[in-house]
Amino acid sequence: MPELIFPGPEGRLEGRYHPQPGKPDAPIAIVLHPHPQYGGTMNNRVVYNLHYAFHKMGFTVMRFNFRGVGRSQGEFDQGVGELSDAASALDYLQAMNPNSKHCWVAGFSFGAWIGMQLLMRRPEITGFISVSPPANMYDFSFLAPCPNSGLIINGTADRVAPPKDTNTLVAKLREQKGITISHEEIDGADHFFRDDEAHMKPMIDKVQTYVRRRLTETTR
Repeated sequence: MPELIFPGPEGRLEGRYHPQPGKPDAPIAIVLHPHPQYGGTMNNRVVYNLHYAFHKMGFTVMRFNFRGVGRSQGEFDQGVGELSDAASALDYLQAMNPNSKHCWVAGFSFGAWIGMQLLMRRPEITGFISVSPPANMYDFSFLAPCPNSGLIINGTADRVAPPKDTNTLVAKLREQKGITISHEEIDGADHFFRDDEAHMKPMIDKVQTYVRRRLTETTR
């Protein structure tokens, strides 16, 4: 998978880019990693698995390190700068794939919060995946209204972002008309889906089932 360095708002950003050879109109997806100050990088297991899940479904995919992580320049900026990083990454991905008709954003934990904000800024995004969104730590009230349908998925044993807060977020979003918020819970999974067979695989399977269904609906 090609490593790449691309320009960000505060200097260079480091990413991984995985195209679909011979398919210039392939859908594109960007995957956002968890909190930089708690060890979050683009090589996080959930992010890595999401990246490959999208590629297996025919997407050209990109993940990257937020500012101050790995070889990305800059310093942590409380989410404000990270949202700008995500916008720059999407700009870069779109410039590399001008014929793509579908654009998705996926994020895990802190990355889910950033991804949902990106959704509000970029009307061309057609779907989202939000894994373990930390609704107990961050304000998601900016999703008023939420512009697109998507999937929120979490573990029932998540102590970092408790299920009750995720359920409240889902219920609030489902009050909005014109979109459909799907919600899946992985029984016994913690915030990080540590058990590959019991938790990570079922989570990725549900993500793929959802995305494939959405893609089928849009190509009819």
